[in-house]
Amino acid sequence: MPESRAPFSARSRDSPVTLSTEAQQRPLLEVNRQFYNGLWGDAKVVEPERFNTWPLVSSLLPQHPRRLEVAPGLRPRLPIADTYFVDISPPALDKLEARGGRTTLAPIYSLPFADRAFDLVCALDIIEHVDEDEQAMSELARVAAPGASLLISVPLHQALWTPFDDFVGHRRRYEPQVITSLLSRHGFTVLQSAVFGMKPRSSHITNLGMWFLQRHRRHSMWWYNKVMPFTVRLQKPLQLREGLMEMDEISDILLVCRRR
Repeated sequence: MPESRAPFSARSRDSPVTLSTEAQQRPLLEVNRQFYNGLWGDAKVVEPERFNTWPLVSSLLPQHPRRLEVAPGLRPRLPIADTYFVDISPPALDKLEARGGRTTLAPIYSLPFADRAFDLVCALDIIEHVDEDEQAMSELARVAAPGASLLISVPLHQALWTPFDDFVGHRRRYEPQVITSLLSRHGFTVLQSAVFGMKPRSSHITNLGMWFLQRHRRHSMWWYNKVMPFTVRLQKPLQLREGLMEMDEISDILLVCRRR
């Protein structure tokens, strides 16, 4: 593994997290770990430049040299080289490390870094996966320096829950006032927002993909690796709006925040 720099604490990829916290999180943690170890074990890295988040990310990089991405899987949004990556999936971390990433095996609610260690923190599609989102947000706030930027995304509206949410290990979908209150309590101000997500609009396509992944995994992953790069190219440009957009009619949102 590349030599660690200042933000890295004594804990490493092989170090334990707090047992009491691990015990509280284990059921959902294991659901997520099992699913994503299998997914990332057979998948390939998709370069961050391919995603519609790249123009936003690249605009932030010059003023944000110390970077952390939490739970990137193999779809990182920050530059792989010289970025710290934290995930619960060893297969994903191994592939990111091979590309020059600085990797650590840990959950979001126990980040092994010093306080105020990072200028840019990316946590897309993650806090909806954990039981204790307050603790997860507390950790993101702890490692973010004053004035740091946070990129975070969540699925919205519990009424939109589908079998896909169960399949990928979601604990919740957020009501708009809940996610904004959560961010505010932990010292984050929303600067910009945008509609987000890559889930197909048709539930039939999603259900078909889930069926094949469960019953014909080998062929499903072959198609995933072939089709994913083309799917990314079809993404619409990220339409950022100043402040907090109206969330009543959207299912997933990206928020650009600043640490107060």
